[in-house]
Amino acid sequence: MFALQKEGIKVVDGQQLMSDARVIKTQDEISLLNHSAMMVDAAYDELYRAMKPGMSENQAVGLVSKVLYDLGSEFVEAVNAISGERCSPHPHVFSDRVLRPGDPVYYDILHSYMGYRTCYYRCFTIGYASHAMRDAYQRCREYLDAAIELVRPGRTTAEIASVWPKAEEFGFPDEEAAFALQFGHGIGLAIWEKPVISRLVSLEHSHEIKPGMVFALETFWPSSDGWSAARIEEEIVVTATGHEVITRFPAEELMVAGAHYYTANGPLSRTRENEQPPSRRVKEKVEAIAKAQGVAATD
Repeated sequence: MFALQKEGIKVVDGQQLMSDARVIKTQDEISLLNHSAMMVDAAYDELYRAMKPGMSENQAVGLVSKVLYDLGSEFVEAVNAISGERCSPHPHVFSDRVLRPGDPVYYDILHSYMGYRTCYYRCFTIGYASHAMRDAYQRCREYLDAAIELVRPGRTTAEIASVWPKAEEFGFPDEEAAFALQFGHGIGLAIWEKPVISRLVSLEHSHEIKPGMVFALETFWPSSDGWSAARIEEEIVVTATGHEVITRFPAEELMVAGAHYYTANGPLSRTRENEQPPSRRVKEKVEAIAKAQGVAATD
């Protein structure tokens, strides 16, 4: 740069110019982004079949990386694997934590195929799901679907961000603290490109949605139990008349991975709590003991 300046050539920062040039993708670029997402579809399919109690987050990352490299990925940048009590608040790293029955677990898979990236969350539970986790997933999905419904030419990033909850509604002091939890971002040669969609910036600095844009929309919602949470993300192509979702692994409802457990009375419910309420006979016995001891059954 200094050598060019010495020769009288004016050097300027071209980052914004290049960012603006990459907002609208060509058909070839969209094809590559679709192919890259397809590889993650396959990785999630393998992961869904493999997850069970005893599998660690590390092992999940290794399995996903192998599937992607086998399919031709040139670079697996990250596989965020977050499970159990690590789900809320949301970190962005994996650990050696081992999956247990009833655990929530979500992943973000980021890799590159011929330079074109993915950013693709999916959320599961292991064996069964709590009522709180089911409710959190439904809320998370509703916010995501509301945003996707607005993706079409002529709409704005402000309109999309406006359907998402305020930071204070899900436990954060302000939008900066909650940044990237209810979020949208362009995707292409970089994982985060224009446009950026967030309540922090989009409500006051809005951009028009145009055909050829490709971006990811991601939502997060913490469960009422205080430790589990849901996280979902879809990648969307803006078409001439609307949009197309190119991330295809199922996510319309909470997926339960692992073996389906059976009791003597039939299949164990896929929605249950880790600690089940006592049966009527147990309650009657406790009440009888309490009565005999002259104390309340709840003492």
